[in-house]
Amino acid sequence: MSVALGSTRPLVVTTTPVDDPGDLFARLPETAPYAWVRHGEGLVAWGEAIRLAVPPGPRRFDWARDRLSDLFGEAHVDDDVTAPGSGPVAFGSFTFDPEAHGSVLVVPQTILARRDGRAWLTTVGERRLDAVTPLRTPGRIRYGDGSLTAPEWEHAVARAVRRIRSGHLEKTVLARDLAAVAERPIDVRLLLARLAGRYPECYTFSCAGLVGATPELLVRRTGETIESLVLAGTIPRGADQADDVARGTALFTSEKNRHEHACAVASVREALDPLCAELKIPEEPELLVLSNVQHLASPVSGRLSDGASVLDVVAAMHPTAAVGGTPTGAALGVIRELEGMDRAGYAGPVGWIDARGDGEWGIALRCAQIEGSTARLFAGCGIMGDSDPASELAEAEAKLRVMQYALEG
Repeated sequence: MSVALGSTRPLVVTTTPVDDPGDLFARLPETAPYAWVRHGEGLVAWGEAIRLAVPPGPRRFDWARDRLSDLFGEAHVDDDVTAPGSGPVAFGSFTFDPEAHGSVLVVPQTILARRDGRAWLTTVGERRLDAVTPLRTPGRIRYGDGSLTAPEWEHAVARAVRRIRSGHLEKTVLARDLAAVAERPIDVRLLLARLAGRYPECYTFSCAGLVGATPELLVRRTGETIESLVLAGTIPRGADQADDVARGTALFTSEKNRHEHACAVASVREALDPLCAELKIPEEPELLVLSNVQHLASPVSGRLSDGASVLDVVAAMHPTAAVGGTPTGAALGVIRELEGMDRAGYAGPVGWIDARGDGEWGIALRCAQIEGSTARLFAGCGIMGDSDPASELAEAEAKLRVMQYALEG
């Protein structure tokens, strides 16, 4: 565990209403911004009052919940808003693999939020006025192979398909990474602005250098109510409207993609049933059309039965079949054997939690890990028994283009 500040005395937290701030990203200073924004609403933050390195292991979410409960319970809070996301808030990013190091929780020093027609400012400790500087472009971007070359990754897909056909498992998910080096240090604010502008229906996030725009809401908790969005089954957008419609129809009627989606829905149902007094999952998926791809999507809603915090729900749901596979143990074994890389925060939970246990957490997809002038881009694909390695590579490349656009503009 590492704590930047605030470990020896209680936090002093003040939340006050403010006028509509306009573009939330335009208010961010350059240094280490945090964000969770969709359709212009959400939270942005900067500075670090407390930073916690979450120990790896099967109880890491329990550790995070209990540590934050202690910190927030001891805090001196003056909250004139009392809405989800007001008062003390921690942003978090958890690694995909529970045994990997790198999961982190950060309580920012300053949080600016807008939601449901209200806006507020939260400060932890003394209020800081950080200068907002103009956005900087990173200059020319050079790309290189990540952990595997494209042919090597296709070979890994083919091996995974053989495992599935042999009856070893039903589905796995293989990710690949792409290395990028910029001429100048990468301004995370520019990436956030570009992502939010092109993908407003996604959750644009930034936490501890992990930046992206995920379409997949793992869970939103507001009191006893929870919501989730299951995505599994993907096809690139068409060249024109007719092609687009044809591709959407092909996706919706594809036996492979429908089965992949059914596996993901089943894993979410299995995770949420024990926590919920009520759970609603549609019988048929719908099409979610993004600017680069189309997904099969199933919105899920429920009512918690035992007052669990949002991190309890995250712990129950991660990893979903959409990013891990089915059955989970066998799928994770294939991932560790064939993927050839450490996913770090990719496909792990990312989001925020407040002192009431409310919060929003997504699956860190369409993202990159940023450090100085370098970026590591990620994408993944669900692998089934009839998957074609070339088609899966094309799907992964389509998903990688999200962060390539963010870097290049």
